[in-house]
Amino acid sequence: MARFPQPRLPYTRPTTVLIDLHFLTESALDDARLDDYRDLQDRRLGDDSGRFVAESELVVRKLLATELRVSSLLLTSPRLTSLEPLLTAGKGDFPVFVVPQAVMDRIAGFHVHRGCLAIAERPQAPIIPANARTVLVLVDLVDVDNLGAMARNAAAFGADAMLLSPRCADPFYRKAVRTSAGAVLSLPIVRAKRWPGELLALREQLGLSLVGAVLDARANPLASFVPPARLAVLFGAEGPGLDAETLRVCDTLVTIPMAKSPAVDSLNVATAGAVFLYHITQRHERAG
Repeated sequence: MARFPQPRLPYTRPTTVLIDLHFLTESALDDARLDDYRDLQDRRLGDDSGRFVAESELVVRKLLATELRVSSLLLTSPRLTSLEPLLTAGKGDFPVFVVPQAVMDRIAGFHVHRGCLAIAERPQAPIIPANARTVLVLVDLVDVDNLGAMARNAAAFGADAMLLSPRCADPFYRKAVRTSAGAVLSLPIVRAKRWPGELLALREQLGLSLVGAVLDARANPLASFVPPARLAVLFGAEGPGLDAETLRVCDTLVTIPMAKSPAVDSLNVATAGAVFLYHITQRHERAG
């Protein structure tokens, strides 16, 4: 790695930096090396690209702590100052482009108020661990914010993996990664190609009970639900919920009873997911 002199852009440290730094100004607007960062609101870098965008310093720090291959970073000067110790600690075998905030915003197509973006490769062929005790299953959840929040819930409450039906949103879309607080980077997330075959395999091959989360007064109330030692909890999209075919294959249906209020008849799916997972975690801990 070359040593780079004091940059032309404002930077708080006069020392040299042992990372592959590129300080750019207006020239960045036409720099082909930054093409993956352009017009990010247009859902660039889909699953077929093999790459994804990480946004915010929190997420990028978590990214750098994984084994995922990082292609590059795009930072403002303050974010470089913050991340420099981590970059010089060993994981810096990629270019780091530093631009003014206004230039970053024009490249991305929106105001990147966190001043920190990265491009990295997606996990290769993730699998659900054979010894998984709790798996979160999302069925046709197309909202990226809800999906990201569910991944964060899964990581927070110790779920071992997530299984997505084929129609679910992309867990590595920029907003989903950010909303998950980087949880998608370390949690095994499998998108099913055979549905409901891969759902049924959770029970038939891994021995997990299939528990459907529903809005139905006839279902078992969550407060009295005693979760089996190993289970997969299924959530559908807000509104339609779990479809009839999925409901038929569930071993148990569980609900969070709602107060009789004309204003609200259900919880946001991510909120419901957190309540379910907390209940399961607490019951499992008491059972030892």
